[in-house]
Amino acid sequence: MSPDRGRKGTSGKGGGGKASGPAAARRLGLLVFGLAFVALFAIVAISVGVGNPSVPSGDAAVVEDAPGDIGKVPVAKVEHAIELAAAQAGEKTTPKPGDPKYDEAKETAVNTVLEGVWIQGLADQWGIEVSDKEVAAEVKKVKKESFKSEAEFQKFLKESHYTPADVHARVLIQMLSKELQEQLKEKAPTPSQSEVKAYYEAAKDTQFTTKPSRDVRTILTKDSKKAEEAADALGKDNSAKNWEEVAKKYSEDPTTKESGGLQKAVQEGTLEEPLNAEVFGTPEGELKGPTKSKGGYIVYEVVNSTPESVQELKTVESQVQSTLAQRDEQEYFANFVSSFQTEWKQRSFCASEFTTERCANFKGSGHAKTAPEGCYEASPKGGLPEACPAPVSQLVPALPGTVTPLEPKGKPLAQRPIPKAEAGKEAAGATGLPEGVVPAPTEEAPPAETGE
Repeated sequence: MSPDRGRKGTSGKGGGGKASGPAAARRLGLLVFGLAFVALFAIVAISVGVGNPSVPSGDAAVVEDAPGDIGKVPVAKVEHAIELAAAQAGEKTTPKPGDPKYDEAKETAVNTVLEGVWIQGLADQWGIEVSDKEVAAEVKKVKKESFKSEAEFQKFLKESHYTPADVHARVLIQMLSKELQEQLKEKAPTPSQSEVKAYYEAAKDTQFTTKPSRDVRTILTKDSKKAEEAADALGKDNSAKNWEEVAKKYSEDPTTKESGGLQKAVQEGTLEEPLNAEVFGTPEGELKGPTKSKGGYIVYEVVNSTPESVQELKTVESQVQSTLAQRDEQEYFANFVSSFQTEWKQRSFCASEFTTERCANFKGSGHAKTAPEGCYEASPKGGLPEACPAPVSQLVPALPGTVTPLEPKGKPLAQRPIPKAEAGKEAAGATGLPEGVVPAPTEEAPPAETGE
């Protein structure tokens, strides 16, 4: 990946590097750990075989090609990050080595530190700079918007184990992340006119078409005799005033009983059949019924008809362009993050006691984290787990016929682990043919000649 050089400064328009908007108003505890850019790094990466430069004594990790000295990660920095991660997880004291909670905090800490180095490295490549003065101004702004007093801010520092330097570093990462995202948006492709038109045609029936509708007066009752009486009364006088009187007397529908039986804007397809076809095939002003339905007997009259209407492309073009642009940005951003993570992971090497999946020299077991250990044991205690994941990462193909301009990736074909009940079964064909298949006849050897 060789991204174009970015512009100097954090705004590219002569401005400073301050972040603005709702994100700056969040409490630091959420603000720091809730960055959209950083969150996408949670994708589990596959270890790659690359060189492993030695990590100097006293360092937890080395990130090649990082600017200045930030690529050298001291052990003390990671140990402090472990303390912060434990506090963030709600631990009152930092767990000790050997405790599973310590391992969780250590993994979070190493990953957080590395991601911070990566973001600063990419910002340097793109020419993005944020001064200490700009960061200080942003910290001051966030403190003012997020905390009622200095005492409340100090309480936050104490509970989270943050130092002012930690806050400064986290706000710096946020400001760089914000500008990186802005530049990524500018690099994202814009939808073409043909794409806009294709999307419109695919979505026209479902998104840009209003179905025909009817304003209908109805009398609903479960008593066929009352329905007949209502029809007779309306047959003599179907005025709106008489509909009000008849509905009050005979209708059992609480939603229309007090409104003269009137239901407005009943869309085609919303009524049960055959009532739907009858209502939309009846001229205005014609009394119909009683008609048997699931709810009882209906007497009805169409009082107004609204035909189907379709919004033209020129009317909704900007809406379609916005929808496609947002989708394209998300896809471009996701692809970029995947590429970015792979590239910077290959540059990151960790000391043996600090290796995580973010490190190029990480050697995993190949076991899925969420899989029960029994999936990888020859004779698991308690028997086989209910289900185990596939031994390799699976592609998720689309269901045939589901790839459209509305869903360019289609609907995923359902994938599932093999249930325990089926896991022990031998594959069809290993001991016999699939059910319903007749084996081909085999040729018998001719009988041996006896000489008789």
